[in-house]
Amino acid sequence: MKAIIIGAGMGGLSAAIALKQAGFETEVYEQVTENKPVGAAISVWSNGVKCMNYLGLHEQMVKLGGVMDSMAYVDGLTGEGMCQFSLAPLIEQVGQRPFPVARAELQLMLMQEYGIDEIHFGMRMVDIADDGSQVTATFADGSTATGDLLIGADGAKSMTRDYVLGAPTQRRYAGYVNWNGLVPVNTDFGPADQWTTYVGEGKRVSVMPVSEGRFYFFFDVPLPAGLDYDRASAKEVLAEHFGHWAPGVQSLISTLDPMTTNRVEIFDVEPFHTWTKGRVTLVGDAGHNTTPDIGQGGCSAMEDAIALSIALRVNTLGVEDALKRYEKKRTERAGDLVLRARKRCDVTHAKDPAATQAWYDELRCEDGTGIVRGIVSNIEGNPLD
Repeated sequence: MKAIIIGAGMGGLSAAIALKQAGFETEVYEQVTENKPVGAAISVWSNGVKCMNYLGLHEQMVKLGGVMDSMAYVDGLTGEGMCQFSLAPLIEQVGQRPFPVARAELQLMLMQEYGIDEIHFGMRMVDIADDGSQVTATFADGSTATGDLLIGADGAKSMTRDYVLGAPTQRRYAGYVNWNGLVPVNTDFGPADQWTTYVGEGKRVSVMPVSEGRFYFFFDVPLPAGLDYDRASAKEVLAEHFGHWAPGVQSLISTLDPMTTNRVEIFDVEPFHTWTKGRVTLVGDAGHNTTPDIGQGGCSAMEDAIALSIALRVNTLGVEDALKRYEKKRTERAGDLVLRARKRCDVTHAKDPAATQAWYDELRCEDGTGIVRGIVSNIEGNPLD
């Protein structure tokens, strides 16, 4: 069988690798011309790492991942510690350490594992045709690709999703802007082996370790969508929002490089449960575009890839049947994670200020048990448990 994969992000490449390992013929098409992921890094929680382990990529993940042994919340305005705790109980419960990784490095690793020379770059899909026995993708340059199935891993603005649902989908603005990037580890911001998050005023500043002595950082600010922004002004803009915050935050702002700092307006899509139409199905953000507030977007895409490969390998009543079984396995869990992330987003960013203040008060009494329980509940239920 031949699978056409549209999109060379984490979900698409994970699916391509899994199917290639299973003996499928695969072709991967990506509309961008080079590896330029949105966002500097990603939290690959234990469920995502298990998916990489399933693909035989554990050693690569260890090499790319930061050592994150503990987690802490800090009062953003005063610098006072609110809570600090070990992540060892989480690792013991789920059976795998999480790995924060630089996004571009993870994507490059997946490209190399699949075969970067085999990926067709600069190919923007403009049409899908399914005749019941084969499916054909047409690209902007007029060329076509035909296979037994088509996997739409074409991201948050997916054309494949529009095809499957029969109409465009409206993305929902989550209400905040995220700045992110990479800086050298500096204990002014937090310990080198800790995920440290400063909170206050419905805003958030966070650092977590990735490989090679670096921190992934991000700043969240509730703002309207569509504001004008000049990349070179990152320090000045962040100083406007955080200039009165704790010294660790000031040090981070002074350290970051504006020209390598990303600014992303955060959106999601209301969960839906039709991922498959005939020989066409969805993977990753195309099926469940989520906010990053629980760190499960990329992990969920990896779960899709593994669940899809298993469905295609073990079911023998035809492609359409296997894709429907994949859809049945995945849509409820993926949609639940979208809604969990949305709920966490609203509390973190003070949609209801009283609820956010109550959360701050809870953090000051937290020993880690409640937070670990919440993270574990996101991890459990993956295809490899």
